Amino acid sequence: MILETLIIVVYTIALLLILMYALAQLNLLINYLAAKKKKDTSEVFDFSNPEEIPFVTIQLPVYNEMYVMERLLDNIALMDYPKDKLEIQVLDDSTDETVITTAEHVEKLKKTGLDIEHIRRTDRSGFKAGALKEGLKIAKGEYIAIFDADFLPQPNWLKLTIPYFKDEQIGVVQTRWGHINRNYSILTKIQAFALDAHFTLEQVGRNSKGHFINFNGTAGVWRKTCILDAGNWEGDTLTEDLDLSYRAQLKNWKFKYLEDVETPAELPVVISAARSQQFRWNKGGAENFRKMMWRVLTSKNISPKTKLHGLLHLLNSTMFLNVFLVAILSIPMLYIKNEYAHLRFYFYFMSFFVLSTIIFFVCYWIMYREIYGAGFKNFFNYVFLFFTFFSIAMGFSLHNSIAVIEGHMGKRSEFIRTPKFNISTLKDTWKGNKYLRKKVSMNVIFEGALMLYFGFGLYLAFVIGDQGGDFGLFPFHLMLFVGFGYVFFQSLTSKV
Repeated sequence: MILETLIIVVYTIALLLILMYALAQLNLLINYLAAKKKKDTSEVFDFSNPEEIPFVTIQLPVYNEMYVMERLLDNIALMDYPKDKLEIQVLDDSTDETVITTAEHVEKLKKTGLDIEHIRRTDRSGFKAGALKEGLKIAKGEYIAIFDADFLPQPNWLKLTIPYFKDEQIGVVQTRWGHINRNYSILTKIQAFALDAHFTLEQVGRNSKGHFINFNGTAGVWRKTCILDAGNWEGDTLTEDLDLSYRAQLKNWKFKYLEDVETPAELPVVISAARSQQFRWNKGGAENFRKMMWRVLTSKNISPKTKLHGLLHLLNSTMFLNVFLVAILSIPMLYIKNEYAHLRFYFYFMSFFVLSTIIFFVCYWIMYREIYGAGFKNFFNYVFLFFTFFSIAMGFSLHNSIAVIEGHMGKRSEFIRTPKFNISTLKDTWKGNKYLRKKVSMNVIFEGALMLYFGFGLYLAFVIGDQGGDFGLFPFHLMLFVGFGYVFFQSLTSKV
């Protein structure tokens, strides 16, 4: 009975943590809906007055971006901002032939009168954080706009963001990510679904009440003095953006989030690229929890509620570990449920935790409705996307749990950037991309085994117990079977 007790305790704690996270999301939804009713009364720079237009540096941190480099540079060159107050830094850590082609393209743009520099380092220490820090040393701008290689800001982007810095307490202005290839595949659709929830519900919900949010690594602007005051970029975590964001807000800098300013970008179209991105984000989140937890808890500048939301924010990625534990233990729990009749009340009580799913369903529907509108057709599409997203997210839970555990344990790893493809239509293909890894990792084999494990769970529903089966966990096991199956077969076909 000791093993059974341990299983029940771990299973219950994991479900409680998931419920706590769901309730936090519900609170953010309430904040979001309240914020939508308020008018923005921020004081802004008057761009009709040349004296109020500040100097801006755009930083483009890049590394081996053969497929999108030309598109990135040509797009940034279209930025509608006074040329005498704009500088562009191409922070190029590349190690392939793009070093030469990028240098040639920069020289071509420079001849048009653009103040653009191709900046190279002798080593990649600190990875992206190191490149940003190096560029900052010589940046002429009061404000630093940052774009990753797959982002395509509109020409008026600076005119929509920089004016908010008239408030001297604002250290960062962050914009919402758009998705130029949202409808390319199921994979891109569910990634867009998750990011849309973050960039509506979470960012607005936190920002509107003064809770901590994060600069998202790209498509945002920093006040240079804010970066320096917060301690500058540090490369000791895989999510340097989250790290600096928390250090800045702990120093009382305000963040301004602009939901209405969309910055289009390309989503990973191959599961191997999505896996590397997910691993970095989730491990980085856990690393930042280790780094920031006590600073948040002991800060005298923030309220208890902001501390709670901050800790849950830093623990976002740890939810994958809780989901994975619940999934793995759900099959032993089926046996326990049918073996020990005296625990029947406990299992009746545990059915209460379906509330977490209901909360997520409602929160994400309101987010989806805000973007796409109401109506039966949109609701039907939403229901399909919701369950597809959660199935595939659970399919990633092993991969992401490994990242989270490594992050909490302090295991260091290199910054592996996400390969870009320059793909937006179904006619485009990712095959032949030179940056894709060509081997199958052991994680993929385990994901295939988990697909079979949850297939066994589906079988058990028909044969376990004396009442002709137990189908309480059948939908859950079906989603896990589909999710791990999708991740397994997609990983095999894309040669991760």
